[in-house]
Amino acid sequence: MTILLSMAAFALAASISPGPVNLVALSAGAQHGLRAGMRHVTGATFGFTVLLLLTGLGLHELLARLPYLTAVIQWAGVAFLLFMAYKLAADDGRLGMDKPAQPPSLLYGAVMQWLNPKAWLAALAGMGAYAANGDAAQVWTFTAIYFVICYISLASWAYAGAFLRPYLQEPQRIRLFNRLMAVLLAASAAFLLLA
Repeated sequence: MTILLSMAAFALAASISPGPVNLVALSAGAQHGLRAGMRHVTGATFGFTVLLLLTGLGLHELLARLPYLTAVIQWAGVAFLLFMAYKLAADDGRLGMDKPAQPPSLLYGAVMQWLNPKAWLAALAGMGAYAANGDAAQVWTFTAIYFVICYISLASWAYAGAFLRPYLQEPQRIRLFNRLMAVLLAASAAFLLLA
């Protein structure tokens, strides 16, 4: 396996596996349609690749020198996940025109990645595995590969949500779906606290 295929396999495994950002992409696609879901996907992809790039260029060294920043990021991420879980659980399930639609924005997707402990772990592990020596060409190559794979992976979650949208037109179904997503987000937060 060449280094490029290895980088791609790592990016795919980390990007396609369920996590908070993927669940929000799924939910955005289901509630607001594919176009709105893709705004979240685009923001999350850019947010993650900036985090990945900065990690490769030395951000990990700053975190090693100031370990309390890692704890602050972890707690902020858990709080954010719990807030999103609450918002989903409290949603009334109406998708109609009488309800102002507020799909996740580009900025929301990008910020979510910076508060997502899974994203930090993927960035640190990926750069540690493929560019630990600080070789700028390796950092940029890995970041470019990751960008494409991350975008496609997150888009597949948004597409899955959009595919489910016709089945979720009844308020009780969308409430059930939202509550399931809320439980999964809360479980993600609990897992991060215990890990």
